[in-house]
Amino acid sequence: MVTFRNAETTDLSEIVKMLADDVLGQERERYENPLPESYIDAFQSIDSDQNNELIVACLDGRIVGVQQITFTPYLTHQGGWRATIEGVRTVASERGKGIGSQLIQYAIERAKARECFIIQLTTDKKREDSLRFYERLGFTATHEGLKLKL
Repeated sequence: MVTFRNAETTDLSEIVKMLADDVLGQERERYENPLPESYIDAFQSIDSDQNNELIVACLDGRIVGVQQITFTPYLTHQGGWRATIEGVRTVASERGKGIGSQLIQYAIERAKARECFIIQLTTDKKREDSLRFYERLGFTATHEGLKLKL
């Protein structure tokens, strides 16, 4: 049975390993020992922010998935809150076994518990399988997302 918990500092190596374990992740992540200090700094910022949750999925004592959920207040929608899901990954050996779906369902439940009016996410256009995955879970591409790299 898959369980979920907040990530701990000792989980960082496994998390970064998952983030780096795909074509796009290999280009932008640095899975090294020791990890670059930037990951530790980011983790500490996330962990100390009540509106951020870094969640790991565990199976038989092993970390098999990760996602970050950020809760943001907005003036739109009458001052409602929204949840944003980022960095969803499942360890390669467990892909296709429903762990990703369980991660997203967990995020949806967290968003409901925080009384969010919407939950959103983005996926790189090159990740066609991910797009189909999110659509199967009920997400729809209602907006065009734009980014500016700094």
